[in-house]
Amino acid sequence: MTVRQAQEDLGIDARVEVPTSEAWVDLPGLSVINEPKGVVYTRGWVVDLILDLAGYRDSEDLAALYAVEPSAGDGAFLLPMIRRLLDSVEKHGRPLDEARNALHAYELDERSATRAIGLAVSELVRRGVDAAIAKTIAHGWVTVGDYLFESVSDRQADLVVGNPPYIRYDDLPEGAFDAYRRIYPTMNGRCDIYVGFIEAGVRQLKEGGALAFICADRWMRSAYGADLRQELSKHFSMEVVIEMHDAPAFANNVAAYPAVVVIRRAPQSAVIVASASAGAEPAFGSDNLADALVGLAEGQIDEIPGFKATIVQDWFTGNGPWPSVEPKQLEVLRRLEKDFPAIEDAAPGTKIGIGVATGNDSVYVTTDSNIVEPERLLPLAMAADTKSGTVQWSGHYLIDPWQQGARLVDLDSYPRLRAYFDEHAMQITRRNIAKRNTVDWYRTIDRVNHDLRHRDKLYFPDMKLASNPTLDKGQTYPHHNLYYLVSDGWDLEVLGGLLLSKVAQLFIEAYCVKMRGGTLRFQAQYLRRIHVPDPTLMPEDIASKLRKAFRSRDVVKATKAAIEAYGIQDLAGAFSC
Repeated sequence: MTVRQAQEDLGIDARVEVPTSEAWVDLPGLSVINEPKGVVYTRGWVVDLILDLAGYRDSEDLAALYAVEPSAGDGAFLLPMIRRLLDSVEKHGRPLDEARNALHAYELDERSATRAIGLAVSELVRRGVDAAIAKTIAHGWVTVGDYLFESVSDRQADLVVGNPPYIRYDDLPEGAFDAYRRIYPTMNGRCDIYVGFIEAGVRQLKEGGALAFICADRWMRSAYGADLRQELSKHFSMEVVIEMHDAPAFANNVAAYPAVVVIRRAPQSAVIVASASAGAEPAFGSDNLADALVGLAEGQIDEIPGFKATIVQDWFTGNGPWPSVEPKQLEVLRRLEKDFPAIEDAAPGTKIGIGVATGNDSVYVTTDSNIVEPERLLPLAMAADTKSGTVQWSGHYLIDPWQQGARLVDLDSYPRLRAYFDEHAMQITRRNIAKRNTVDWYRTIDRVNHDLRHRDKLYFPDMKLASNPTLDKGQTYPHHNLYYLVSDGWDLEVLGGLLLSKVAQLFIEAYCVKMRGGTLRFQAQYLRRIHVPDPTLMPEDIASKLRKAFRSRDVVKATKAAIEAYGIQDLAGAFSC
């Protein structure tokens, strides 16, 4: 079946252009890209690890199985699969003819498919197969087609394995994303195409079958992966998760934030959770890295260079984000989430929010204290004002069009403010919020809550390498690059000590989508994931230690006091200070 036939059968407009591998060149996450224009190969030891974890070993009767490679490229996964299949045929005394229908590799680009077929023919001929027969078998194993369209009419598979394309939705040809999404509803929001490949792959699995991919792990934590996580938790079992952000998984450097996952169509059971560092490589002295990794997770092996691993008995359900931390830290995280309430539930009146968005800071943010009436200037805290750990106000103001009660001021009562807004009317009215509210054209995107300005609050800059809660003593109002926390039940210096600690930062590291260089996002959705002790039950000596650590910005002391506050002295080794 051709791509166009599949589109017609599925009721998709055949005029929609589907992406070719030309569109995928130089994009991270592909196992192989058209070599003349830049190629990303998955390293051989990583391919072997994935195949072994999924159970595709030559000791098994592979001719009795049906294995699918959804994006073959130039054969990074395909060739090792062929070799294992041929070795298995020989070991199990099967005729080669019985392996004809055991393997199916899809490739969208005809030239890449031709090269993959050539590799298959060469391997068969090397094994003594007649060239004509080898060509026939290879053409049966490798077909030109779009897996996302054609797999819906393929038979159920025992294994779907590979490195799916990693393409932003807005990099796809016009109409392609909508065509895919009509078939794969988990492709939501601003998702990457690999979400569709995961859904397509698990759909194709027969009972007990496994999907084994190396691909970007953003779907595990991002909003666009929520429906996929929900679907997997309902019908499938996570079996292996290996974070490989820093590991040499590819032959050249890419910023794909990869992870290896093995997902099985089976009830959920214990999960091997591992991480691989820059020093990861095939286990020294081990014939099989996959078996060694299982042994490490189960405590039967003390060390594998570059790897950490553990067993997690209970995996995550629903559409919430899945944490990404070192295996031992995941144990800590699960215990804290089980034993302590989320931060907004631990004490009365605790709320996390974001500062004011204006729609045009060049108009609404100023350092000129005489530009409008003084009462229309609101001292504004910027992210840079929190660098030292205390608010060092930089003299920025919000030109404030709001009065108490979140109502807009009457411009006739403020002639200088009216003149200023009239002068900048073109810039102001270009904003979407002004187009939607023509009467209130001079409003900021967010309303201003004047009571917030006078409250004590903790500020969190959006992007930082480490947690940096900063106390504002009711002097400023937060800019939209700052998140804030207020509480009726906490001494904010005590809470600030907790949030300065490595224990609290663990939650952010686990759930946020990290930026390049390891920068963390301290956004409200991640801050709300932090679990904390009940402040009314905290001994005063521990509260005092946290307060002092916060005032001195001492992360080491804050972490030690936090470990006491949580009562996790037995897990202190999970935190390096």
